[in-house]
Amino acid sequence: TVELDQSKVGRLSRLDALQQQAMAQASSEAHQQQLGKIHRAMQKIEEGEYGYCEECGEAIPFARLQIQPESDFCVECLQALEDAG
Repeated sequence: TVELDQSKVGRLSRLDALQQQAMAQASSEAHQQQLGKIHRAMQKIEEGEYGYCEECGEAIPFARLQIQPESDFCVECLQALEDAG
C-alpha cells in the first residue's frame, strides 16, 4: 500500500495557489498594458495623428488598423524593430 504524505499535498496546494496568483497578476498587467495602448490610440485620434507609423511616418494600412487598432507601427517597421532586438 502507498501512504499519502499530507505535508506534500499541502505544499502542492500552496504552489498551485501561488502559480494561479502569478498568472492572474500577469493577466491583469497584460490587460492594463492593452488598455494603455487603446487610450494612446484614442488620444492620437483626438490629435489627428492616428493611423501613422511612429517610425517612418507613413500611413498604417487600414487592414492592419482593422485587425489591431492600437498599432503604433506599420508592419515593415515593426518587423525591423523586432529583428533589431
